[in-house]
Amino acid sequence: MERKKASDYPQEVLDLFHEYQHGDMSRRDFIDRLGKYAVGGVTAMAIYESLKPNYAWAQQVPKDDKRLKTSYETVPSPEGNGSIKGYFVRPASASGKLPAILVIHENRGLNPYVEDVARRFAIANFIAFAPDGLTSVGGYPGDDEKGAAKFREVNGPKMFEDFVASAKWLNGRPESSGKLGAVGFCFGGGVVNSLAVRLGPDLSAGAPFYGRQPSAEDTAKIKAPLMLHYAGNDQGINAGIPAFEEALKANNKTYTKYVYEGTQHGFHNDTTPRYDEAAAKLAWQRTLEFFNKNVRGSAT
Repeated sequence: MERKKASDYPQEVLDLFHEYQHGDMSRRDFIDRLGKYAVGGVTAMAIYESLKPNYAWAQQVPKDDKRLKTSYETVPSPEGNGSIKGYFVRPASASGKLPAILVIHENRGLNPYVEDVARRFAIANFIAFAPDGLTSVGGYPGDDEKGAAKFREVNGPKMFEDFVASAKWLNGRPESSGKLGAVGFCFGGGVVNSLAVRLGPDLSAGAPFYGRQPSAEDTAKIKAPLMLHYAGNDQGINAGIPAFEEALKANNKTYTKYVYEGTQHGFHNDTTPRYDEAAAKLAWQRTLEFFNKNVRGSAT
């Protein structure tokens, strides 16, 4: 399928897609509302198909890359759903202990895009673990649409405890240097903010991408430096920025904020037309530098 860009669509279509992706409307309603944009022989169904994820686009690091060791691991989570499975990646020729990065998915579960992000960190000489929050309902079903539906079946508070257990498991691995960073996207960005609140000094750095913000009371508990990435066209998430910044400043927290103008929520996800290559690459480079400084302990 020809790769389209966000600029190929009216903003209203991208906004509708955002609502649909977050479960605010049914597939039928979404396609019905696309009907008004179906012109020039392009059907609503064709627009819908062009917006759906294409996982082939996301593979920057092949699954069988010889530079990596990969495995699926099950982490005990007695406070959560009992256990959580995830994708564990480390450099094949690592010498000594390495800093660890927890990678938290969007509200679809552990899809190929998120697994590829974990491999990208391992190529950059981190160990990485990407847990699947859908473990308790059978795991990521191989399809984002089905994943989003399954997501609504999960006990949210218990799933968060599963992510806390994943963070502690990863940081306690024999390969880990004992320093932990966390990155997350969309729902996962909000989880990173919540992990910063919960883990306190046990989190060395957090880089949430377009994540929901914690309350001022919770923000006061954060110890880790944060790098906040936001899309320019993301009114729902961005409405929470001013209060979050005010609380971060009032409590003398260390943070950096970047707003990538002209981009859509999900701009780092290279499986849909919302992907913005320039912004995604810049945000990724900034994130690596941030983790090298705060999790590895040196800018490398």
